[in-house]
Amino acid sequence: MKIICTAIIAFVTGSLSAQEPIDKKAKAILDELSVKTKAYTSIKAEFTIVLESKDKKKDSQNGTILLKGEKYKLEIKGQDIICDGKTSWTYLKDANEVQVNNVDNKNEELNPANIFTLYEKGYKYKFEKEETIAGATIQTISLFPTISPDKKKFHTVKLMIDKTKKQISSVKMLMKDGSTVIYNIKTFTPNTEIKDNTFAFDKAAHPGVEIVDLRD
Repeated sequence: MKIICTAIIAFVTGSLSAQEPIDKKAKAILDELSVKTKAYTSIKAEFTIVLESKDKKKDSQNGTILLKGEKYKLEIKGQDIICDGKTSWTYLKDANEVQVNNVDNKNEELNPANIFTLYEKGYKYKFEKEETIAGATIQTISLFPTISPDKKKFHTVKLMIDKTKKQISSVKMLMKDGSTVIYNIKTFTPNTEIKDNTFAFDKAAHPGVEIVDLRD
């Protein structure tokens, strides 16, 4: 579970700035994706994470994320991660424990709210190919970290984009240890109505919960 959560944090962060030489085709695709994504008032998405070790053993699990501005709620097996933009709560279901932290706005790599904007800064990029998968035209762009790449757990991110919908359909992270993490977006629903109280931990709904306050 720790490996999966680390991979999620790495995936849902990161952004992209133009580097020299500029891949004009990749930049045009990413610019269109950025404009459309930022026009949404909210996003609800269901996804599957597939972890493949360097010896080809696989593990997978499903998850859901709700996004509204800087607020998010991430649900994966065994835990929920909730953030209202200032405070984050990590609820461990089996332990009935919630860990409370301040949001570190200076460290975007810890912000799952960036899950669909991981292409805006901190990476150089390259258009790889266009192909038809399950009836959809998919464009693949490789991202390479440029900000402290030696500190990243991955060396390449392959971003798969639905050309017609201008939406991310899948992301493959190539890890430095030889493993691979793949995020497949199963459903993507923009502009859905999400109440603001979704993005705060409800103590009353979890009787007996142990609160571990890790804030300074």
